[in-house]
Amino acid sequence: MNPLLPGTLRRIERHAGALASAAVARMDETLPWFRALPADQRSWVMLVAQAGVRSLVEWLRSGGTVAASTEISDEVFAAAPRALARVITLTHTVQLIKVTVDVAEAEVPGFAEPAEHEALIQAILRFSREIAFSAARVYARAAESRGAWDARLQALLVDALLRGDSSDVLASRAAALGWADAPPVAVVVGRSPGGDITAVLHAVYRAARRARLEVIAGVHGDRLVVVVGGATDPVAAASALSGGFGEGPVVVGPAVPSLDQATESARAALAGFRAAPAWPGAPSPVAADDLLPERALSGDMDARRKLRHDVFGALTRAGSGLLETLDAFFASGGVLESAARELYVHPNTVRYRLRRVAEVTALSPLDGRDAFALRMALTVGRLDPGT
Repeated sequence: MNPLLPGTLRRIERHAGALASAAVARMDETLPWFRALPADQRSWVMLVAQAGVRSLVEWLRSGGTVAASTEISDEVFAAAPRALARVITLTHTVQLIKVTVDVAEAEVPGFAEPAEHEALIQAILRFSREIAFSAARVYARAAESRGAWDARLQALLVDALLRGDSSDVLASRAAALGWADAPPVAVVVGRSPGGDITAVLHAVYRAARRARLEVIAGVHGDRLVVVVGGATDPVAAASALSGGFGEGPVVVGPAVPSLDQATESARAALAGFRAAPAWPGAPSPVAADDLLPERALSGDMDARRKLRHDVFGALTRAGSGLLETLDAFFASGGVLESAARELYVHPNTVRYRLRRVAEVTALSPLDGRDAFALRMALTVGRLDPGT
């Protein structure tokens, strides 16, 4: 593009303030959301409009070469505080640019020499393209900066959960991230797929949006830890997010009422993740409570307490010979008739008692996996009877 004649440039430059004012007035007429902005934010837009007109003059004077050496965004959008990018969305910015370009397209050609009328219109359209790309760059930088800060806050929140920090610390960091604390809350732990942490977290958030879940995630070493809110079925929710994890087990902690109690869920999920290799056939994702035997063997005291209280203790409180029946059943290799002879009862009595065991503990002695958990509970309960 060739530079315009000096007379045309002088006329445009003299009317720069009027053009900016006309653009803002048109925004006020046509954009309801703009009229609702506070006065200080409207003044920021006015500054940007004025800088845009000045930049147009410089761009026309240089024949369109300014953009090749200097980003227009540095000249135009630097006129307003960085906070403007957080107040006005990219969609709104596109609307503002369109209104400004419409005003310039209608007014500026009137300042041109007759021979330059068509060239000036084309130049304005090209300049509007440069402004649009510049706006996109501004918002991309703001998004990158915000994304990095959010990732840091998420990592700190997840770290606080894993350390068991106070509920006040958790609440303040969650509030900074806009966490809605939709109950119930559960923690999911798996292996990170590796690579850029921002990309890893973006994949998790994209899956969470599709599943309509509230999540906070963080990468700790080779582990990806995700706090899930609003999931009535935590294992199903983890399944919806499983594409964001790397290879290996994905373990889901028990659901808790709110974020300030999520340390319990995180502790169980981490213990389950450490113990999961001992169950090669485990489903993925798997509930941490389904790994109680492996967790107990790996030294997890919470798992030992659950086996002792929720299984062994429940059988002891139920009475009716359930413990003796289980001992005989396991000792006979799972043969009902042999267990009945050992107990001097009818095989139907053994069947009835085994059904009662399943009702009391939610673990069936006739299922191989459940039988393993029951045997572990009997062992732990007898080793730690008074704790």
